Parts: sequence; structure tokens; C-alpha cells
Amino acid sequence: MINRIIFDSIKAKIDFRKAIILSGPRQVGKTFLLNTLAKELQMPFLMINGDHPSERLLWTNPDFSLVKSLIEPYQLIIFDEAQRIENIGLTVKMIVDSQTEKQIIITGSSALGLGDTIQEPLTGRKWEFQMFPLSWSELSNHYTLAKAMPMLESLLIYGSYPDIVLQGDKEELIQNLSGSYLYKDILELGGIRKPEYLVRLLQSLAWQVGSEVSYNELAKTVGIDKETVISYINLLEKSYVIYRLNPLSRNERKEISTSRKIYFYDNGIRNAIINQFNPLSMRNDVGALWENFFITERLKKNAYMKNNVKSWFWRNKAQSEIEYIEESKTGFSAFEMKWNPHKKTKFSSSFTNFYQPEETFTIHPSNFWNFL
Repeated sequence: MINRIIFDSIKAKIDFRKAIILSGPRQVGKTFLLNTLAKELQMPFLMINGDHPSERLLWTNPDFSLVKSLIEPYQLIIFDEAQRIENIGLTVKMIVDSQTEKQIIITGSSALGLGDTIQEPLTGRKWEFQMFPLSWSELSNHYTLAKAMPMLESLLIYGSYPDIVLQGDKEELIQNLSGSYLYKDILELGGIRKPEYLVRLLQSLAWQVGSEVSYNELAKTVGIDKETVISYINLLEKSYVIYRLNPLSRNERKEISTSRKIYFYDNGIRNAIINQFNPLSMRNDVGALWENFFITERLKKNAYMKNNVKSWFWRNKAQSEIEYIEESKTGFSAFEMKWNPHKKTKFSSSFTNFYQPEETFTIHPSNFWNFL
């Protein structure tokens, strides 16, 4: 079993006073982690599966007297895939406010529904965590750096979902995963009437990883209007398929401020969408894969470590660019990703003079682990 960084952080918040919310993509191991936690805590626990129709019906707007009877034998109550249970936030609020010495944990693979129904009822009554596909840190801690390094090409091509890393037929598995789970919550909770447009949009985004994207151009390519493109991207982001990186712009006369880049939470999902599983030696998108991998790994690291940083890219109107920037309380750190470790990087003087970054880094396969 690969130890997950977030396990001890969640365990430390077991206090019977606040609910714990664990969100992240489907199939990253949330349910397995919580089963492991329950066994380690040696608490009688109840796991409610929001994907199961009969359980979903039972826990939709139940009377509190019924809730008390249902949970009475248990100390730990887990609502799995809670975004599919209507008004689950109000039900959890009733349990938390009743001070029944029950620890509530809620998992969700989509902010569609979960965010709307949980956030307001549980204001001041929750701890929040995110869980992602396996991180480089988790893999290198488990296998050692020497054994993890040869896995890098596979991670860039097939991604780091636990089943993909641990099992054999990676291409078939990631194809099944992307087909079975990728659209589940979006189609059911997002009100998508024509899923073929969603598929086209994802394919367009997959081909443009590492590049700035235009909503207008995407609309023309996919055959829908700009507002629908933005709506679909919002749904994909809430469902942990993609995320946006916005431009840093504090010098608006000279810098672009209205564009954005879009990355995938997992390289394997990106490649499955466009059916691209060739080895790196036969690809012309290695730079984009490397950029997507490293920026996503930084996202995981910052989320797990609770680092309070903002993430950006930067480009000025003279077309100088910095691929990735982190902004903390103390200043800026700038990163350029190069697959070829011998390729020289020059950071734009327009950027360094204006923003005065604390550090600048060139990230390549010979040093990336130092930053993850």
C-alpha cells in the first residue's frame, strides 16, 4: 500500500466537533483511505454510498429522529460521493449541531452539488482537504528515488492514478477510467444535453496544454457559443478534470491580463482523451507533458502542505514569457520547465526587474524531485 501524505493530516482532525470534507477526482483512493483510517482508529463506522440509489434515497432529506436511529451504533459516519445526496449539508449540520459525539467525514468527486449544499450549512463546522492522483513525493517515498525515477516516462504518458501505477495494462486501464468516470458527475449533475460537444472541447483543451487558450477560438472549433464554452470549462474544473492558470499582471500597460492556460489534473487522462500513448521518443508534445506534470505536482504539494501560495503564468506584450510563478507572502518564485537539461534558460529582464523574484528555477528531469 502506498502511504498517502494526507492520511495523518485527516487523522489529526478527528475531534467529533467538526465534519471533515475530503474532495478530489474519482478513483484516486478516497474510499480506500477512509476505510484504512476507520480500521486504524478501531471505531465502529458506517459508510454511506451516494452512488447507490437506495442509500441516496434513504439519506435525502431524512427526519432527524430517523438519522439519530441510523447512526446510533456508530462513532464514525462516512458519506461517500456525497455530492449525489440531495441537501446532504443540512443533514450533516443536524448531526454536528446535535453534539452526539459522532465524527462525520464527507467525500466528493465534484464540487457540482457538493459545494452548493455543503459550504453554507457547514460554515465554521468543517475541516477541508483535497486528494489527488498519486504525487511524486508519495511515489518516491514508497519506492525510493532510485526506483521511482525509471517510472517518470510512464507517469508522463499514463498518469498517476493508483490503479494505473500499480497494475499492468496501463493503456487499457486509463482508457476505461477516462470513459467510465470522467464524465459521470458532469453529465448527471451539470445538465449537459449534448455530451459530444463536451468531448470535443476536452480534445481541444488536451491539444493546447501549455498554450494560452481563447474562449472564442474554442467556441469556433467545438461549434458552440463562448458562454457555453466557459460554462463547460467551469464544470470540468469543478469535477477535477482540468484547472486554469491565470496571468500575473501588475503592470497592465505592458502585460497580458485576460488570457489563461488550462492544465489537466492527470497526464494520463489528457492522453486518453486524444488517444496518444506513444513513447516519449516518438512524440512532439513532450514539453507540454513535462509542463503539465510539473505544475500539477506543485499544485498537489502546495495543497497537501497547506502552502498559502497563488499560482500564475506571465507574458508581456513583447511576447516574453514565464511558464509558472508562485506568489507567497514573501514574494515570487519563477519556474521554467525544460525536458532537455542542457537547454539554457534566460528569465526575462522585464519580469525580473519589475517583480524582483526571490528565486528563479529551471526544472528538468535531473533536478525536478528537489521541488516536489
